[in-house]
Amino acid sequence: MEKVKKIILQQMNHLWRKSLALLVGTVVSCFLVIGIQSYTTAQEPGLTLETSLLTLEQVGDNVYALISDTDYPPANENIAICNAGIIIGDDGVLIIDPFQNEALGNLLLSEVAKLTDLPVKYVLNTHYHFDHTGGNKAIQAQEIPIIGRGTIREDMLVKNQESDPTPAVPNIIIDDDSTIWLGDRVIELEEVAGHSGGTDVVAYIPDAKVLFAGDILFNQKFPYTADGDILKWEATLDYLSEKYSDATIVPGHGTTGDRYSLESLKGYLYELELMARKWQELGLSEAEALESAAEIPEAYQDYRFQGLYPINLKTAYEQITLKSSSNP
Repeated sequence: MEKVKKIILQQMNHLWRKSLALLVGTVVSCFLVIGIQSYTTAQEPGLTLETSLLTLEQVGDNVYALISDTDYPPANENIAICNAGIIIGDDGVLIIDPFQNEALGNLLLSEVAKLTDLPVKYVLNTHYHFDHTGGNKAIQAQEIPIIGRGTIREDMLVKNQESDPTPAVPNIIIDDDSTIWLGDRVIELEEVAGHSGGTDVVAYIPDAKVLFAGDILFNQKFPYTADGDILKWEATLDYLSEKYSDATIVPGHGTTGDRYSLESLKGYLYELELMARKWQELGLSEAEALESAAEIPEAYQDYRFQGLYPINLKTAYEQITLKSSSNP
C-alpha cells in the first residue's frame, strides 16, 4: 500500500489520464487512507503560520480566518490542509476547525493567545473529516468543550478508525440549529446538507456578517464529493447564497469569498449533474463515461485538488447516472 500511495503522489496527473478507472478507486483510497494517517501529536519545534502555509486574515471585527495555501496532499504533515476560524466575543473565544493534527491545533491555540487574553470557550467541528478534527486532541488536552453535529462522534470513531483509533470526539452534539453566546456576541449554528452526510454545520456571526461555511464551500479547489450528495449540495449552495448574499464567506478550503463563490461551486456541481444525466441518456458504462470526461475543462484547469476531479466524475455517475437509469 505504501508503494502504491507513493506512485500516486508522484504520477497523479499522468496516471489518471491513462488508466482513469483504476485511478479513481486508488485516489479514493489515497484520500481516505493517506489523508487520515496518524500524524505526530506533539508540537513541532519551529512550527509557525509560515511553515504551515497559513495566513491570518481579519474578516470582521474580532473575527479571523487562518487560510491554508496548499494543494492536496500537502508536502508534509504539518502543512495545514483546511482553513480555521477564530471568533472573539466579550467573554471568550470560539474556534472553528482546529486543523488535522495536535501540533497544528496547538499552533492555533497559540495564535488565539496572541490576539486576546480571553479563554477559548468552545471549538466547533464543521463536519467529521480528519483535516478539520485531528487537532481536537490539542483542544481536549485543555478541557475545552468541542461541538459537533449529528453522527459526528460515530463517524469519527468508525470512519476515521484506521488513522486514529482514539480520536478526540466532540462532547457537545447539536441536532438542530443552535446559538452560541460569547457575552453579547451571538454565533448562529445552522445544519446543512450535501458534503459529509449528517455532520455538516455552518456558523454565522450576524454583527460581522461573516459565514464560516466549512466544506460546503471549496473556493477555486475541486470539492470532495464522494462522502456527500451532489443534488442536496447544490440546493444548499443556492440556499446559502440567497440567505447570506452580503456576507464574507470563509470556505473550508480556498480563499475567502462571497456569495459568488457559492454560486461558482454550484455551477461546477450542476455541470457534473448535467454530464451525469447525459451519460444516462447515452447508456454509457462507468468506464466509458469517466473516459469521455477525463480532461479537466478549461474553466477549472487552474483549480487545486485536481486529484479529486476523477473522484467527482465517479460520484456523479453513481449518484445521478445510475439512479436516473433505475428511475426513468
